Amino acid sequence: MTAAPAGVQRLDAAFTAPIRKDGAFPTYLELDGSVELLGTRRAVKVAGTLDGHEFRATLMPSGTGPHWLPLRAALCRAIGKADAGEQVAVRLQQRLS
Repeated sequence: MTAAPAGVQRLDAAFTAPIRKDGAFPTYLELDGSVELLGTRRAVKVAGTLDGHEFRATLMPSGTGPHWLPLRAALCRAIGKADAGEQVAVRLQQRLS
């Protein structure tokens, strides 16, 4: 097994979450179980896939619950989803620092 590069922690977590359209971000996913997985309620940089498309983003703390993953318009176009309620498959593969 190859070691992760410096500043990278390997993750292997999968979520399915509906697109949401309110709160601090115009379009986002709420990742249940993220606090337990990441061990923090702070912002965390991650890399992985959304519906098979690679992405890098910062998971933002919601304050009282799981992290939010903001969805940029370009990523919504790439996965062909942007409407509230549409389900998105998320795989977190790396925690970046």
